[in-house]
Amino acid sequence: MSDHPTNGLNDVVHQKHRLGILTIASESKRVEFGYLKDTLQLTGGNLSRHLTVLVDAGLLDMEKGYDGRRPKTWVSITRAGRQALADEVAALRALVTRLGE
Repeated sequence: MSDHPTNGLNDVVHQKHRLGILTIASESKRVEFGYLKDTLQLTGGNLSRHLTVLVDAGLLDMEKGYDGRRPKTWVSITRAGRQALADEVAALRALVTRLGE
């Protein structure tokens, strides 16, 4: 049964908020923490935890800095993150195809 599409799902990526973070990050060069928090309707602590998981897995890079005097955190997707996202989408497509759309 190793060819079942669900075997291609990545537990780190598949979690709904982490999939959202990777998808949003893939759409631009970098994305600001506050934008992710608002868009995904997460608390700061919850988003921070998901970002830590993705950074630790090598799927995102995190950059801290300032916008004027305000501290900001930006994230960007890594090459490995783009590949993991592409693999996840392929597995989901295969699952939908298997179910007959």
